[in-house]
Amino acid sequence: MDFVAIYLLMLLCLNIFTNSFSKGIPQPSCIKSERQALLKIKQQLKNSNMLDNWMARNEDCCKWVRVFCNTVTGHVTELQLGNSNDTIASSRSKKAESLKLGGKLSSALLDLKHLSYLDLSNNDFDPTQIPDWFWNLTSHLQYLNISGNKFQGKIPDLLTNQASLVLDLSFNNFTGSLPGISLNVTVLDLSNNVLSGSMSQFLCYKEHQMKLEVLNLEGNHLSGEIPDCWEKWRSLVAIELCNNNFSGGIPSSMGALTSLESLHLRNNHLEGEIPDSLTNCTQLLTLDFAANHLSGEIPPWMGERLSKLIIISFQSNRFHGHVPDQICGLSSLQILDLSHNNLSGNIPSCINNLTAMISRKMSCSKISYNTSKGCFFDNMALMMKGAVLDYSNTLGLIKLVDLSDNNLSGEIPTEMTMLTGLLSLNLSKNHLVGKIPSNIGAIKTLECVDLSENNLSGEIPHSMSELNFLSYLNLSYNNLTGQIPTGTQLQSFSASSFLGTKLYGPPLSTSKTQVPASKIVGEQVDNRTQVDWNFICMEFGFWCGFLCVACPLLFTNSWDASIFRILTKLKIKHF
Repeated sequence: MDFVAIYLLMLLCLNIFTNSFSKGIPQPSCIKSERQALLKIKQQLKNSNMLDNWMARNEDCCKWVRVFCNTVTGHVTELQLGNSNDTIASSRSKKAESLKLGGKLSSALLDLKHLSYLDLSNNDFDPTQIPDWFWNLTSHLQYLNISGNKFQGKIPDLLTNQASLVLDLSFNNFTGSLPGISLNVTVLDLSNNVLSGSMSQFLCYKEHQMKLEVLNLEGNHLSGEIPDCWEKWRSLVAIELCNNNFSGGIPSSMGALTSLESLHLRNNHLEGEIPDSLTNCTQLLTLDFAANHLSGEIPPWMGERLSKLIIISFQSNRFHGHVPDQICGLSSLQILDLSHNNLSGNIPSCINNLTAMISRKMSCSKISYNTSKGCFFDNMALMMKGAVLDYSNTLGLIKLVDLSDNNLSGEIPTEMTMLTGLLSLNLSKNHLVGKIPSNIGAIKTLECVDLSENNLSGEIPHSMSELNFLSYLNLSYNNLTGQIPTGTQLQSFSASSFLGTKLYGPPLSTSKTQVPASKIVGEQVDNRTQVDWNFICMEFGFWCGFLCVACPLLFTNSWDASIFRILTKLKIKHF
């Protein structure tokens, strides 16, 4: 999740406004002691090519690159020394490496008494433990980002900060348990570290309402049950607990989080049913419970009470029962992933009421959530084109229905073809019957179609050849018959897309009769047996004829006379 993009934009707008307001008024130069502190900071850094104009002869440090000062007092308030991943990815590798700072953190940072914003993200600092003095900076900072480095050690309790704090320590090698935080922390990102232990001490035993709005603990080694004491965290907008070792159920006290918009619990060991208390979380946009051991039925109230949902991902659980018709009431839903469960019954024919999947208009490429510090952007792992892909910057453009690997029956409803904005449709590994809807070509945006391992029959609709963006197709192991529509891009797919069917034509053989290899082998065995019987019959006929001639001879008195008469007749005929 990107917590900072809109926050940076707000700061930029503020700077532009301040500069415009103060235009024509003499700007104060930087404070001498702070200039000296910056020079000391540079001395401890390696590969500081980006800081070439940080030199003593350039007296006004407020004009140094990546340094921002208060336009009234001249105090240094911001150091933007981070590297965005986008910038690095778009640069040549050598150039990107030259932009990364290395070396050590300098205690001269403490001399910048008015510093409120410090970004050191995505650099290449020495993989050592952060010195204790560094954490004292959090007492007055409003924004601290040291993500994407190689920092190690334990994170101490952060209980002294006076201002509202955005804290991003993600993608490092921090170990130990979760730190205690003060009620002024509003964004906390500790994702992708090596933190372990329980959440209990971190979450419970709070005397006051916490101001935290975003909590990201994804990709650690946290374990135990998710504590059932969320009542003091009512300001939370987003919770990200994916890829840990949590067990037990989803705590019912999460129903107290009435401002919650994003809840990610993917890839843990959670079990039990979805608690009814989540009906109170009416602002939810994303529910990601994938890859757990959750069971029970999909609650019908989700389609009635959680009307703002954009994403539902419940794949790889143990849900049973029908897909509730109430799901069709989610007009904003763009991603519905219920794959790899034990769902049964028919696909709801009201599925065309998912109107967000009908529009072909380009929506916002990102799914964002508002906080008091601006916006952050959601991310999601989705199965697309036969592979699991991570989406963030383009998540808002994905429109997907995945009901694969269940026990669904009946026909594919024709209403499915009304979802004309759909990018991916996966109904594989079910018990679906009937024909592929003839109007499937109306979904012009389809890039991925997987209907394999069902009991579908009939021919491939010719309209499927009109899917110009189709790049993944799997119709294998069905009862489909007839010729694959020719002169289309369907011939560009490999034969594996049509295996186990009665289809013919390119990319399969052009013959109408597609005989499995096993059947050919069987016929060869049968034919070989038949040839043997013919030989036996011929032998039997030969000996019968021979005996018919030989027997009279055996009972004739004069062998010589008989043989002579025979030879005489043959001789006469010869002449």
